Amino acid sequence: MSIASSLTSLAERFKASPKMPLVFLGHGSPMNAIEDTAYSRSWVELGRSLPRPQAIVMISAHWMTQGSTLVDVSAAPRTIHDFYGFPDELYQLHYPAKGAPELAKQVASMLADYKVQTDDSWGLDHGAWSLLHHLYPAADVPVFQLSIDITKDLNWQLGIGKALAKLRERGVLIIGSGNVVHNLGALQFNGKAHDWALEFDSVFADKLNQRDFAGLANTKALGSLLRMANPSLEHYAPALTIAGAASAKDQLVYTSEGIDLGAVSMRSFMFHA
Repeated sequence: MSIASSLTSLAERFKASPKMPLVFLGHGSPMNAIEDTAYSRSWVELGRSLPRPQAIVMISAHWMTQGSTLVDVSAAPRTIHDFYGFPDELYQLHYPAKGAPELAKQVASMLADYKVQTDDSWGLDHGAWSLLHHLYPAADVPVFQLSIDITKDLNWQLGIGKALAKLRERGVLIIGSGNVVHNLGALQFNGKAHDWALEFDSVFADKLNQRDFAGLANTKALGSLLRMANPSLEHYAPALTIAGAASAKDQLVYTSEGIDLGAVSMRSFMFHA
């Protein structure tokens, strides 16, 4: 199916809508799914304030692929408990939302230039359901995930975001889930934030405010500060996908900020028309 025909099919199935926002959420610890925290409360509040989507595309840091980008086309995505050593209550939590197989297949066609392939073996990892549990607790909005090809650079992630942007006018909410700073090897349980974590979080916000998305993707220029803040880039990449889908006319709003456990940025933001 060509990109043009996939968009026609999309228009037939998903009604035109006011332009949907773009959301990036710092998800942090899986415990935010079951604990009453400032972050979980902000997700509940956000869910109440967002326009009702017809479907949700999630780009989560926890679905990493190598050499290809995959889109989940399962009709009933399973809840994946992809963590260890947490309370039993967390493993009992399930998010029984339906998938959106036809839309997911059309998204694969829209992203043909990025060699996106379909997959029905994934589901919803905790980067997705730990947020959706608060945003849409009734699990009554169809949702599917798009993977992150960790062999590609950050400009690739920006490009995927740009290609996804047309979904916004068909009632599809695009959510990125990760953390702007994510260095689990440097956690501090006394809560004191590392200077480099604060610095990178500030640099990120400055460049985002300036719409310097190319600067956010320039790993060479960001240098050792980026490497300290993100020893690997899978938690950072979803923020670039969301930025890539933004338009020049969008307004930028931060929905939460803060450094958790010394080395995890909970900065979250939204672009809206």
